[in-house]
Amino acid sequence: MKKFSPSAFIRGRFPLAILAGLMLAMAFPKFGVAGFAWIAPALILSTAIGKRGGETFRIGYVAGLAHYLGSLYWLLNIPDSGAYPLLGWVALAAFLALFPATWVWLTINSLPATSSPLPGWLAAARELSKISWAQRMSWALRSAATWVALEMILARIFTGFPWNLLGDSQYRIIPLIQFASFTGVYGVSFLVAWTSVSLLCGVAAVFGKPTQRSPWMAEVILPFTAVFVAMFYGFHQLAHPLETRREVKVALAQPGIPQTTIWNEAKNRERFMELMELSDKALNEPADVLIWPEAALPGTPFDEDGKIGAPIAELARQHKSWLIIGADDFEAKPTETNYFNASFLINPEGQIAGRYRKRGLVIFGEYIPLVRWLPFIKWFTPITGSYTPGDHPVQFQLSTPTAAPPDQVQTSVLICFEDVFPHLARKSVQPDTDFLVNITNDGWFGEGAAQWQQAAAATFRTIENGVPLIRCANTGITCWIDRFGRWQQVFTDKTGGVYGVGFMHGTIPLPGKHPATFYNQHGDWFGWACVAFAGIILVGPTRARRARKSASTASDSAIP
Repeated sequence: MKKFSPSAFIRGRFPLAILAGLMLAMAFPKFGVAGFAWIAPALILSTAIGKRGGETFRIGYVAGLAHYLGSLYWLLNIPDSGAYPLLGWVALAAFLALFPATWVWLTINSLPATSSPLPGWLAAARELSKISWAQRMSWALRSAATWVALEMILARIFTGFPWNLLGDSQYRIIPLIQFASFTGVYGVSFLVAWTSVSLLCGVAAVFGKPTQRSPWMAEVILPFTAVFVAMFYGFHQLAHPLETRREVKVALAQPGIPQTTIWNEAKNRERFMELMELSDKALNEPADVLIWPEAALPGTPFDEDGKIGAPIAELARQHKSWLIIGADDFEAKPTETNYFNASFLINPEGQIAGRYRKRGLVIFGEYIPLVRWLPFIKWFTPITGSYTPGDHPVQFQLSTPTAAPPDQVQTSVLICFEDVFPHLARKSVQPDTDFLVNITNDGWFGEGAAQWQQAAAATFRTIENGVPLIRCANTGITCWIDRFGRWQQVFTDKTGGVYGVGFMHGTIPLPGKHPATFYNQHGDWFGWACVAFAGIILVGPTRARRARKSASTASDSAIP
């Protein structure tokens, strides 16, 4: 076993891998340099090109660790939790880094040009340029498909954490991302990864064939054409919006409750009264529905008889408005009581008209995995108990008395980071769903990048499903996004900041009848196709190696 040598580490590929990982982190908010996402995958691969086996995995792991430590730094902002934020930040980054490490390992070791270790990057680039153009294009496509396949796994393993998917970095390039209505965000990830690896092939062609004129053009012509087609389609979609005949007027309350106050039961009444005062001011201007964020209401919103609390009921009756509120829910059973992170629909008569229980729980934040079989796990998390997940999406139906003429509209609620899950949000959008609502509390993470990164991901839920999304947050980002992923209105306080206390009014236009998008109808067909393709890539070389080994064994046994 080799000893760790700092000088060898510095002279090796790892510093460049760290740089590549940090560049990828900077592609996402708050930095949000979208162009870095088109370069970083290629730069990560370039640090491992010419290497083989476990060394490629280690290089990819270092790059992945730098990326996730850099992009998830906001976990350190969790207040009053001792060493938990630091441990959680490092542990989560260490786990997530396995995915880019696996991608680098699979991609580099499937490259025909590097059948043996090469002395340096330039030699490896020249070797890469010697294989046929068709082989290089096939390699770039396989690389992109493998990236998407790993994102699909990441979105589902251990309840999933599809945070900062590669495609999310492009959320502000509206024309480019419109084709997500067919492929979901995974198609955008594929396009970015494919282009990036093709650019690497272009650079290798320049170094490997210095006497040829513009050898890089042949390497990038296909992905560049795909980008052009995507942009053309996007501009066409934006130029031909559906006619809007209806609208819903919303009031969004952002109470700005500090996380330390939420944990302090002695201040429950004080923060409830502040929320009610804020809501009363917000409803001085007529609105069809007032929305509160997740965890805005301390405890459950109903009394022992199952009726809504008197102040909330009076608020709805006085202003003749619907309410969508975030609060805890419970279900008593003979042996135990299950608690839920929930959202309630309150009608203008002050009655509960619907409830939705969160399906996608935050691991180690809202539930502790395997705690029944491994009780000691709870010692490593700040939470003392677990929520129970809901088992189905719920449609909320409400009227719009302020509209002319009055109408019925349908909405589905997503709680907390459920809006980063493409497959979960898709199930919430039925043919008659007019818009989505996300209520969230990112007060856990101060004024870090978490809010912006979550909202960037939520942008794709509108394009994928063809409906607007209203986000109501405790401390930001409170906004509404139209069906094309355009941020139409963002709450700001008197100082111009997004994290303060206040409320926002918005008028959301709704199409008369909107056709379901291809993605909404067929789901992650593109992502699963990439999973299948990546599986074939893995199985093919394995069978070939076994066949060569069997042939070699048979040949040896035939020698007299």
